[in-house]
Amino acid sequence: MFRLKQELRIPGPVPVPANVLLASARPMINHRGVEFKHKLPQILERLKPVFFTKDTVLALTGSGTAAMEAAVANLVSPGDPVLVLVGGSFGQRWAELCQSYGADLHVVSYPWGTGVDPQAVKEALDLNPDIEVVFATHNESSTAVLNDIESIGEVVKNYPALLVVDAVSSLGGSPLETDSWGIDMVCAASQKCLMTPPGLAFVSVSQRARERMEGVTSPRYYLNLLTYEKMLAKGEPPFTPNLANFFALDEALDMIYEEGLDNMFIRHMLMRDMVRVGMEALELELLVLDKWASPTVTSVRPEGFDVVEFCQRLREQYGLELAGGQGKFTGEIFRIGHMGYATPLDMLTTLAAIECCLGRYGVATAPAGKLWNQWIKEN
Repeated sequence: MFRLKQELRIPGPVPVPANVLLASARPMINHRGVEFKHKLPQILERLKPVFFTKDTVLALTGSGTAAMEAAVANLVSPGDPVLVLVGGSFGQRWAELCQSYGADLHVVSYPWGTGVDPQAVKEALDLNPDIEVVFATHNESSTAVLNDIESIGEVVKNYPALLVVDAVSSLGGSPLETDSWGIDMVCAASQKCLMTPPGLAFVSVSQRARERMEGVTSPRYYLNLLTYEKMLAKGEPPFTPNLANFFALDEALDMIYEEGLDNMFIRHMLMRDMVRVGMEALELELLVLDKWASPTVTSVRPEGFDVVEFCQRLREQYGLELAGGQGKFTGEIFRIGHMGYATPLDMLTTLAAIECCLGRYGVATAPAGKLWNQWIKEN
């Protein structure tokens, strides 16, 4: 059978533009040489507007979880009271990381598929005023919920606690105003809205966060952000970095600034709305209400057929790769990624493939879908 072109519509890693891939194929250079000493600070400086910060942005070779663990390792000593907001797999990851570093863990749990209530955060901080760090998730990609971090920041600023945010699946796809919202540390990664291959993690560090890092006693070596900051002052990484990804990121940032951040946010919102309207037209249930709907991923909870098999058919017969559910939603939902290097036309082809595949499950499809199903049957 004809080898299908893959259409990657998962919440990361995302398709990478050809020019970004080409940039990653550049010959290696000395990571402690003159060229990279100039390039490293320049690229990290270019990242600051994406974070909406004037503070330091650091890069680690690793996944988004490496950035999250670095945040915990550098801000939490054993026994420190922390508050974690959990409404999905990645909020749960914050909790597990804090437990690994011996934190005195307090949790605000909220239903998966909904956003956290800032009032619940206030009540938790009132009950535990000694909380030193609050860990939140901006875009809970396991459920496709976008949390109201601005309102959470308004709450947390009235307490001594620092605010740390996982923005791995939202940075560049939805506004996250680090400085004006009072966020002390933001964790992100290369393979989502930044349109770059996996391999780089990023952490923004406020002055308050830096001061706290000086006194933290948790053991850390590779993830010691003070070491990264010290070496950055010399224009060098502390360890051998993923040079190819830095080349790629520099090219991707050219594309981001050519489009403009505001236009990127508008494009992501448009793709979100297209997918949600399309699912409703196909009478497929959306997991998340409009007020919490993520601009980078949409979760769908259909009834009447096997979700895992449905995603497998989409992959094998149409080349469309969707993501399944995680945690308590495993086998119950599928997720459509619309982040980074994706366009409204991509959403139309995604919706068309889903509509065509639904014909196999007794759902009426358009004439094009019937023709495609007939072709699949005959070939």
